[in-house]
Amino acid sequence: MYESITQVRVRYAETDQMNVVYYGNYAQYFEVGRVESIRQLSYTYKDMETSGVIMPVVELNVRYLRPATYDDLLTIKTHIRELPTDHRIEFHQEVFNEQGKLLTSGKVLLYFLDLATRRKTNMPDILREKLAPYFEG
Repeated sequence: MYESITQVRVRYAETDQMNVVYYGNYAQYFEVGRVESIRQLSYTYKDMETSGVIMPVVELNVRYLRPATYDDLLTIKTHIRELPTDHRIEFHQEVFNEQGKLLTSGKVLLYFLDLATRRKTNMPDILREKLAPYFEG
């Protein structure tokens, strides 16, 4: 299993009138977690797109447990539980507050698509090579 951790601080613009993070912003926090998880492998979304592969979100499931508020430092844990073998990759994500309490959890399914044709394709070999050691043994 591959795990990465990144942090973001809640900006005022991300909160609603109740000083609580607006629920739709968690999709952006999840995106930050995914992008940074790949970057921590010394590969980037930009590298992938330059190679001709894009990754649209096709499914998002979120469970809201506790609120985050303005200026909270959030920890986003991102897991890939299975090494992709085809055109799909699934990220499991959790958002914690500074006290370590779980605020939100979710799962995001993305497809690897060929940039030119928009048809399903396999995960780029370079990304597979970088992820494979986390799934050995």
